Amino acid sequence: MKQSLVAISLIAVLVLAGCKSATKNGPQTTAAPAPVYFKVDPATAGAVEGKIRFTGKRPARKPIDMSEEPACVEAHHGKAYDESLVVNPNGTLANVFVYIKSGLEGKTFEVPATPVTIDQRGCWFHPRVLGIQTGQVLSVVNSDPVTHNIHPMAEINREWNHSQGQGDPPLARKFLKPEIMIRVKCNIHRWMHAFIGVVDNPYYAVTGADGSFEIRNLPPGDYVVEAWHETLGTQEQKITVLPQGKTTASFTFKGE
Repeated sequence: MKQSLVAISLIAVLVLAGCKSATKNGPQTTAAPAPVYFKVDPATAGAVEGKIRFTGKRPARKPIDMSEEPACVEAHHGKAYDESLVVNPNGTLANVFVYIKSGLEGKTFEVPATPVTIDQRGCWFHPRVLGIQTGQVLSVVNSDPVTHNIHPMAEINREWNHSQGQGDPPLARKFLKPEIMIRVKCNIHRWMHAFIGVVDNPYYAVTGADGSFEIRNLPPGDYVVEAWHETLGTQEQKITVLPQGKTTASFTFKGE
């Protein structure tokens, strides 16, 4: 009986000592494992390229009234036009966001250290359409002699709204979740708009003055490529990228 009491007392002392030790040292936490980033083998990587064509009647250019802000009028010499649909001289479309919509599931990509910049210049957002990777820094610059306001109206990410005056330092923001697309406006100048495509990989492009795009360094595989335009909607294609191959994915959007 005495031996049992001694054993029970010893156990109680050990438990109490353990509790005191845990209390003294604080709760024990396990560090989250470092992410394992997918590395593309350059010896097998391929690419997808193409053009975004426009058919139908080209819309007439719509003038923008900037008379409420003389500095904006001066920046455009009194002739500013809406840029929601820009048809290039070769019959292609500018400002189309093209990205890999599916086929990269299960892969985690390192976040680029270089920020993506959006500039408020000439009372426009430049560029009008841009892409950025989740977690990458968006640098917001105001190059104008007037105060602007940048307001990304995100639905999946956090919505924010910030004014930026002449000479103010750049703003730095991040989007943590994929979202196609985030509409951006200036609450001061109603004609200023931009669109941000947030993706969790580096495989996207925006068409320019020749309507072409190229997405490089893709690992071989089957993908869905989507092309997005702010007024004409979206289109997608299934493609297969072969080792060191170059796949074509062209799209045609129709106007009125």
